[in-house]
Amino acid sequence: MRVEEVRTHAFEVPTDGPEGMEEDGTLRWESTTMILVEVRAEGRTGIGYTYGDVSVAAFIDSKLAPVVRGGDALAPAAAWHRMFAGIRNAGRPGAGAMAVSAVDIALWDLKARLLGLPLFQVLPAFHDGVPVYGSGGFTNYSLERLTSQLAGWVEQGIGRVKLKTSRRPGEDPRRLTAVREAIGSGPELYTDANGALTRKEALYWARRFAEEWGVRWFEEPVSSDDTTGLRLVRDQGPGGLDVAAGEYGFILKDFAELLDGPAVDCLQADVTRCGGITGLLQVAGLTSVHQIDLSAHCAPAASVHAFCAVKRLRHLEYFHDHVRVEQLLFDGTLSPADGMLAPAADRPGLGLQVKWDDAEPCRVYGSRQT
Repeated sequence: MRVEEVRTHAFEVPTDGPEGMEEDGTLRWESTTMILVEVRAEGRTGIGYTYGDVSVAAFIDSKLAPVVRGGDALAPAAAWHRMFAGIRNAGRPGAGAMAVSAVDIALWDLKARLLGLPLFQVLPAFHDGVPVYGSGGFTNYSLERLTSQLAGWVEQGIGRVKLKTSRRPGEDPRRLTAVREAIGSGPELYTDANGALTRKEALYWARRFAEEWGVRWFEEPVSSDDTTGLRLVRDQGPGGLDVAAGEYGFILKDFAELLDGPAVDCLQADVTRCGGITGLLQVAGLTSVHQIDLSAHCAPAASVHAFCAVKRLRHLEYFHDHVRVEQLLFDGTLSPADGMLAPAADRPGLGLQVKWDDAEPCRVYGSRQT
């Protein structure tokens, strides 16, 4: 079975934040762009995606589609190897890895559809479901919206919730107090600085977060590039507070550097950035060697299948922005039950179908063909 066609699309969806804007510790954004890939063989279509700039779509059409066409539709890993080899001079980390990720996910989805199986059953699955944590709590939310969002996840049975911090650190005590009061003492409370703090600031806030509000997870207290700083907070921070990073890992070396020491208590990986499912399986092998858990960063519609194949699975980030985009663009998205996402066992592949009529108003690249 040969891959006959590769089609690339991009859709830009505005945020629903205050005044059309959302922000975290280091970034503001007005929209989220999904780059969507279709691959076709034997009358079946697989889909994959990543979140990034629209230029990633052009990269796929220019560099990857010619490499994938004509290849074995049942051998995604072989295509992955050819794709990464083919972009050596164009750039593998960053946009290159994101482009490969979208195509790789589409190829795995196609393989599962050709076999008539849900994707997680085609993978070497250790699990049939993935624990989730609710993620949002952007730094420009009002206290009312912040507490309503996080408490809403707890009411749905999700026992872990995360808010963004550290853009205006002086406001964080008031925000954390309001959230802890709203969710109660039982649920786990997570924070994410998105690399906004210096090393000593991060160590200071790590201690306060844990002691005053019972925070259990401190994501990117300093930049992911600062492995020395991450290691400092991990080694000298309070017990019971896990330091996490890895969402900006693109190639295997990025994850190996975070595991050296190690610099984190729990590693993160984004299946739409780290080389897709083929890349993720390699990262999962590293975490098994280092005896460190792996957490899924965002993209729940794809991550729920992919991370069933991660032996040292911690959980999956049920991220507000991506949940909105995936529910808008796809039929077949999943909702958590009892704090878990479980892939559908009765639908082939990812179990998703594109809602083309709903997606079309958001299109910024490509064209619909029937």
